[in-house]
Amino acid sequence: MWFIGAVALGLAGYALYLAGLRRHLVEPNRASWLIWSSATGIEAATYAAVNPGTPQATIFALSALACILVTLVMWRRSRWRAPDAGESLCMGAALAALLLWVAFREAFWAHLLVVAAVPVSFWPTWRSVWEDAERERSPAWGLWTMGDLATLIVAMRNPGGGAGEYVYVFVELLCHASIWLMIGLPSINPLRSLGRAVGPLQIRDAHIPRGNPFAIRENHLGKAVYATRGFAQGSRIIRFSGPSVPAARVPAALAGPADRFVQIAADTYLGPSGRIDDLINHSCAPNAGLRFSAHGVFLIAIRAIAPGEEIAWDYSTTLADPDWRMPCACGAPACRGVVAHFGTLPADRRAWYLERGLVAPHLIPREARAA
Repeated sequence: MWFIGAVALGLAGYALYLAGLRRHLVEPNRASWLIWSSATGIEAATYAAVNPGTPQATIFALSALACILVTLVMWRRSRWRAPDAGESLCMGAALAALLLWVAFREAFWAHLLVVAAVPVSFWPTWRSVWEDAERERSPAWGLWTMGDLATLIVAMRNPGGGAGEYVYVFVELLCHASIWLMIGLPSINPLRSLGRAVGPLQIRDAHIPRGNPFAIRENHLGKAVYATRGFAQGSRIIRFSGPSVPAARVPAALAGPADRFVQIAADTYLGPSGRIDDLINHSCAPNAGLRFSAHGVFLIAIRAIAPGEEIAWDYSTTLADPDWRMPCACGAPACRGVVAHFGTLPADRRAWYLERGLVAPHLIPREARAA
């Protein structure tokens, strides 16, 4: 009974997390999941080697497969970002464990080393949830915690005799429980992953920062994004996301609302994310602009934005394709009439965007990059 319960709770957690991920209800830390996907297989293998024939080893193997599946789904929606020092340390520990096990057949020490890496791998997620608990509001954390508890009971009822038999289960239990407590015990409600509103339970359709600063309304162009609170000049508004798409795979016939691609390099575009950044319109007199950094592409307020004001940026600041054209009806007094590549902007306007760091790197002249 406890074995079936542990498997059911664990797999249900992964299923609900996948549902939330596909509906953009969670904003997981990609670094943690990348580490977990590489480490869970090692953890399952070394646990089985240290404690052969135990039913809990089967639970860990199934969890490892589900973890890898979640990471693959997440990877399709993300861009590569170099790991920081803590993430590199954890990945190094997992690699060392693999080398110990494969090269020296030291399964016991490899297992303990991976167990020691588990809390380190949770650090990016702890940090992310501390900044905004809504990023991990999935009920999966509660299900994983209860699944770990059931697995611990399975281990106690079916001892394998191996040293350190309970330590991995106990560490996983504490780590999962800590996230569950940080995001709040009410998050066990499964409707949070299904994105529905039932009675008094208001389930939002996408992850948004605490105190939702945006509203989607209709204007003369269709859907538009408006600020519900003020943004100071220079502040970050939102991070643009979406899959990285080679230029050769961008559909050539897209136009108007169907075109949700943003050029981020000479031969690469950021595809539709399915989130609010897809709906932010162009303006020839924008109040925001895109700034590229090692941590992603961020929309920055280039002047103070008042509550109730539409948020817009200049699409030409990322465009290099000489054949791309879009009729413009933004309504600005100095509307250009047509949105085209960066080179079509007046020289003084190009210089204005360059001075403020609001131009995609592939459009910046070589001498300016050097400076």
